[in-house]
Amino acid sequence: MMSESVPLGVAIVGCGTVGGAAARLLTRDREILTGRSGRALELRYLVDVNFDHARQLGLDESLFCDDLAAALNDKNVHVVAELVGGLTVARDVIEKALRAGKHVVTANKALLAHAGAELYALARRQGVSIAFEASCAGGIPIIRALTDGLIANRLDALYGIVNGTCNFILTEMTAAGRGYAEVLAEAQKAGLAEADPTLDVSGEDSAHKLAILASLAFGRRIDYDAIPVSGIDTLELCDVEFGLQLGYVVKLLAIASRQEDGVSLRVRPAFISKEHPLAWVSGPFNAVSVYGHATGHTMYYGRGAGGKPTASAVVADIVSLALGTWQQRFAQLAVWPDQAQPAQQLPIEDVQSRYYLRVTCRDAPGVFGRIAAILGRHDISITSVLQQEPRHPAAEGVPVIITTHQAREGNVRNAVAEIDALDVVTTQSVCIGIVEEYPEDL
Repeated sequence: MMSESVPLGVAIVGCGTVGGAAARLLTRDREILTGRSGRALELRYLVDVNFDHARQLGLDESLFCDDLAAALNDKNVHVVAELVGGLTVARDVIEKALRAGKHVVTANKALLAHAGAELYALARRQGVSIAFEASCAGGIPIIRALTDGLIANRLDALYGIVNGTCNFILTEMTAAGRGYAEVLAEAQKAGLAEADPTLDVSGEDSAHKLAILASLAFGRRIDYDAIPVSGIDTLELCDVEFGLQLGYVVKLLAIASRQEDGVSLRVRPAFISKEHPLAWVSGPFNAVSVYGHATGHTMYYGRGAGGKPTASAVVADIVSLALGTWQQRFAQLAVWPDQAQPAQQLPIEDVQSRYYLRVTCRDAPGVFGRIAAILGRHDISITSVLQQEPRHPAAEGVPVIITTHQAREGNVRNAVAEIDALDVVTTQSVCIGIVEEYPEDL
């Protein structure tokens, strides 16, 4: 065990946006952090191959090092913060750090979603720990909430807006009535979306975070590859507008819920009532709603990305290691994927939800009756119908907006396929889930 009188030595690997911001916090606010933790935090190395960004930030050049081995061989380095990202170099850095007996702090959600169980197990064998508050929601302390503040609860569900790029795009589509492509281009110009935005807009980034959060919430090992994922890149503005008319806002939601026979996980654009607190989350902000059997609904809101917010979470993990609190939690808490049973992840076809359907069809007598009959044969009950005039004279058909009662997703998919095969339906129908407030039993 390290003596509290010995400074906690830190090496940061990767001096990009987050690594640079973390280095600035550790050096600029060293006295504040030491006063709060009772132990000096000493940044000893900035490891990278290019230090242009570090120089722009005015960081001390005596910290610069292009040799990872030098940091790992230094007995005065106790913590390695991996802020490289990705699945290959980052994994190599983490494994080498763990084998060298160093605690690891990381913001790498993709790596933890794919290989977290193996890395946690390696850390345990080496007698060290992995801290990852920054991995799921930037500066929002959601990992601490799940592993500490809510530990007295059986957690039954969580709904997350965990990708700021998507939330910015959807907010602009909703508030300004602008199409996806136009808003994406603006987000890229403003630095809120990558030049290649696929990871964000496809929903994959949100799924990485969901895998981590659900594993902690349910105390089960989550198979990332079994999470159904769809993104916002095919969302049409007309559906955003029709949803608003019905009282709904569209969000890209990462959803996990406990069922009698397993857990249901999914990432997808979904409609949520304008009255739900998640509907108010705008721009690049993130929020996670968590439902516990004792607390009911709690919500965690803040900046989910960016250098300073993410660095805040990185440094908070380093302080927890200085205090010794994270090591104890990592060693004793029975929620970690490497020590848990695999989750029984339910197929998407068995999800029960309400649905929004947009069917575009020819304006002719008896058409709606045929559609309603198909829905009825698949045990799908209609709650409302909204029929629109064609948007322009050359339109191929009339949009009919249908909302349903709770229905099994497999039944809805089969019904939509049968509807689309009708000779009166002119374009492929659109189906979007409607997510309602999770029922509290207090």
